[in-house]
Amino acid sequence: MKDAFGIPQSLLILGGTSEIALATARRLVVRRTRTVWLAGRPSPALESAATQLRSLGAVVHTVAFDALDPESHETVLGKVFAEGDIDMVLLAFGILGDQAYDEREPVAAVRVAQTNYTGAVSAGLVSARALQAQGHGSLVVLSSVAGERARRADFIYGSSKAGLDVFAQGLGDALHGTGVHVMVVRPGFVRSRMTAGLEAAPLATTPEAVATAIELGLRRRSETVWVPGALRVVMAAVRHLPRAVFRLLPL
Repeated sequence: MKDAFGIPQSLLILGGTSEIALATARRLVVRRTRTVWLAGRPSPALESAATQLRSLGAVVHTVAFDALDPESHETVLGKVFAEGDIDMVLLAFGILGDQAYDEREPVAAVRVAQTNYTGAVSAGLVSARALQAQGHGSLVVLSSVAGERARRADFIYGSSKAGLDVFAQGLGDALHGTGVHVMVVRPGFVRSRMTAGLEAAPLATTPEAVATAIELGLRRRSETVWVPGALRVVMAAVRHLPRAVFRLLPL
């Protein structure tokens, strides 16, 4: 169960090598979290992440999980929940893709959509049902400001995040009153491995800053978290710009 400040004792990360997810796990382990499940494709990076969290005092398990294999999600995640209650599920997997390449190769574009949206719908629903069955818990979904409005530079990735964001909002409404809390996290440009080599956008942030915002959101039981917070105002303006004007912006 969570403590009085909303910090989970047990955490399941879907996307166990995500820099944002691991920054969040480190922050939570230092405060309260004692058991962590890292779900992802088996790799040295996944084992390294587990070792790092164990060094902080957590009991860490790894589990083979593939976002692109939704037929396996119920079985894989069911085994995790069968081991005991999970206080928080952090849905953190996703790929950025290569916009120019993906426009030329539709199969590559579909892989972005299947990973970021279809896989997340499957894993999100399986996790939500398990949390509802135990009667408590939080599902934290890493969305992106890229889903707020389609940009020429990344509309394939952005469209997948837009779908994920709307799905998570609806899931939160469906679970309202059940004891399960759904929180959507919308970071801006995050300096990480995934964005290495790309020019940082205004109001760029870090995995550690996103982790801090997630912890605060858990304490407040927020439904939506923007990182940094100023993006809430910025994107409210961007959403309402006429398309003719929006196309002229250096985005």
